Amino acid sequence: MIKAILKITFTIIMTTQISNAQKYPLKEDVATINGIMKATYEAVSGEAGEKRQWERDLSLHDSNAIYSFPLENAVGKLQHTTMTLKEFHKETDDMVAKTAFYENEINREVRVFGNIAHVWSTYETRLVKNGPVARRGINSIQLYYNEGRWWIISWIFDKEKENQKIPQTFDPK
Repeated sequence: MIKAILKITFTIIMTTQISNAQKYPLKEDVATINGIMKATYEAVSGEAGEKRQWERDLSLHDSNAIYSFPLENAVGKLQHTTMTLKEFHKETDDMVAKTAFYENEINREVRVFGNIAHVWSTYETRLVKNGPVARRGINSIQLYYNEGRWWIISWIFDKEKENQKIPQTFDPK
């Protein structure tokens, strides 16, 4: 009897794990560039302390995808930071534990050649849902098309500053 219960429990656990693993990617997330861009902004956005959609986000990216962005160090010198997707998720989790974060795309320019694409995505960040814009910037995203879907291979982004305004060509205002 105990063996039968253990076997049923094991089967339920394995079925649940397989079912969860097969949940992503969603076809609508990866079939088009529009879909993958929409999904990336949805995956990262949410209330303070709310778990982000990292399984969904992982399904949008190549396993070797990277994030890269400039940061000022303690003495004000600009340094470039590059990290894996999982490192980016960890950094984001640390930030959103205390702060709501809503990012949405306000402009996009796409260039495609063969099976590769480059997306310039201008964004706005809000720290309260539907609240005032806290910052803006541009994401530069590189993608490739393979196995009937789009994959993100890299991100590089920078934020707008007083001495670095978003160029008019990327700004819908």
